[in-house]
Amino acid sequence: MGDTINRCPWCGDDPLYVAYHDKEWGRKVTDDRILFEFLLLESAQAGLSWITILRKREGYRQLFADFDPNKVAKYTEEQIDTTVQNPAIIRHRGKVAAAVTNAQIFLDIQKEFGSFYKYLYTFLPNGQPIKNSLRSMKDAQASTPESDALSKDLKKRGIKFFGSTICYAFMQATGMVDDHLDSCHFKG
Repeated sequence: MGDTINRCPWCGDDPLYVAYHDKEWGRKVTDDRILFEFLLLESAQAGLSWITILRKREGYRQLFADFDPNKVAKYTEEQIDTTVQNPAIIRHRGKVAAAVTNAQIFLDIQKEFGSFYKYLYTFLPNGQPIKNSLRSMKDAQASTPESDALSKDLKKRGIKFFGSTICYAFMQATGMVDDHLDSCHFKG
């Protein structure tokens, strides 16, 4: 990119990845609609690279009602079948169907806790984001006791495609965990 900003090396120099790193990754998200977006996208990522999902993000936005969980929760089998045929997203019927189920569970959690955000933060020490000190990417973790507990609870509620590693990626993406390298300009 030609700039001199220190970034986490995982984003490389792909403009889409750099923009995601600089503007989103690790920033605290409190808006439930954005949290639903990341829940849907992270579950779609299972077994794939994140850049693949970022490149299809607008397709997901269009096909999943601008990430409105109230609308996605009402998708019919016919809508699922139509959505699976669209190359703008990952065409995996199980993941598309899971997005509908996950939206329904997301709404149930909102009702129970007042917001999905409030629910998520019950899994963090003192209800605060975790700030890790990382000198290199070798210091980064793939999961933690917090992501294990959150993933386990979500699975118990019926959430699909959201194991502990995907859950931890969700936590990183939404700022529940700050895993920017210590040398990264964007370290919170």
